[in-house]
Amino acid sequence: MNQPREHWGSRLGFILAAIGSAVGLGVLWKFPYTVGENGGGLFLFMYFICVILIGVPVFIGELLIGRHTQRAAIGAFTNLSPKRPGWKIAGWFGVFSSFLIMSFYSVIAGWGMSYILMSLNGFYQNLSSDEIGAVFERLSHSGAITVFWHFLFTLITMGIVLSGVRKGIEFWAKIMTRALFVMLIGLFIYSLTLSGFGEAAHFIFYPNFAQFDFASALEALGLAFFTLSLGQGIMISYGSYMKKDTNIPQMAGIVGLSVLIVAVLAALMIFPVIFTFDLSPSEGTGLIFKTLPYLFAQLPGSLVLSTAFFTLFVFTALTSSIPFIEVVATNLMELKGWTRRRSVLSVACCTFLLGIPCALSQSQDIFPTWTQVYGRNFMNTIENLVFIWLVPFGGLLTSIFIGWVMDKKVASDEFAAGSKWHFLFKPWHFCMKYLIPLIIFLIIIEKSGIIQ
Repeated sequence: MNQPREHWGSRLGFILAAIGSAVGLGVLWKFPYTVGENGGGLFLFMYFICVILIGVPVFIGELLIGRHTQRAAIGAFTNLSPKRPGWKIAGWFGVFSSFLIMSFYSVIAGWGMSYILMSLNGFYQNLSSDEIGAVFERLSHSGAITVFWHFLFTLITMGIVLSGVRKGIEFWAKIMTRALFVMLIGLFIYSLTLSGFGEAAHFIFYPNFAQFDFASALEALGLAFFTLSLGQGIMISYGSYMKKDTNIPQMAGIVGLSVLIVAVLAALMIFPVIFTFDLSPSEGTGLIFKTLPYLFAQLPGSLVLSTAFFTLFVFTALTSSIPFIEVVATNLMELKGWTRRRSVLSVACCTFLLGIPCALSQSQDIFPTWTQVYGRNFMNTIENLVFIWLVPFGGLLTSIFIGWVMDKKVASDEFAAGSKWHFLFKPWHFCMKYLIPLIIFLIIIEKSGIIQ
């Protein structure tokens, strides 16, 4: 039996939920070190352009699909192309991506939860940089501890999604997204007092042409796509909860601008710490767990600083993990007629089970020869499958569908509903039809190694 469709209680509720989904670990964890690896200012400028010219238009398109059909991803594509049922594969790409992302996302978030407890205990006191790095190695190689935190994070996410759109997703998004901004601004203000702030600001905003090339431009495109939660079915589901009088272009613009602001604040929070201690800004994925705790230990108020940072880290993870479960559960509710409770419990249990091999990837307690066979551990294999293939292909199919398959009048009417920005429809539709599919295709072939 199909359940009545819930809607957002307010526009602010949608905005905070969408910002929370977009401002996940991609911004706090991946964005700073990607900027560092690609030369700073010029990459940041390219990222801004990509968010505005590519990310926001696709964001608008996914919301339009969801609101018009009042369906989650699979049902939405089926509804809009009844004579071409094969297009529902685009919805399946998003659903499958969200399912797989949640399985390893909760492992990384679980490490963040562990670091909150570790920070409260002052684990970094009197330890060298190498010794603090070794603490993370012990944590990530401890299968039982990693599985415990993976389970706890999944359980918290499941509890929020079980409560529904207004009482669960919207209610907690309002709390966590606001708290996220408060903590982020507080840590940013603290970074202003550090001696390395000026050098960090120069690095972030000054263009370095020597470290920027075509691959960096495509990296900026991919990062823009990832940090706006596109190609994962999330914004189609969120769009289906929108009322007809909601100004979609305006909402998309607000979310896009918010993501840019948070990304810059995150960089201005982390890099001053890096430059204060004269370290390389391209520390890579170990930056969060291996480098920052040591640096925090050298600063005044290290216990509060470290605990606040990892609380922020977990909050950003939670605001993004909620839609991962919601997307899959909503599609099950529509396809199978299940209740929300049954759907959410099923999805949470399945993502937890798939996450166990991810949690044990470092310890190799399961699939000990996986790395020798596939060239990377289980979690990195799933991560590559999602971000190199599934998400870009889902985005490519979505943009082609909007530009070439979806009825143009339907798209135009949805674009104009509740909005005074209808004059932007033609350039938006042109981008969706020609520019964006071409660019996403370039991302795919560059990430796959076909071009260098």
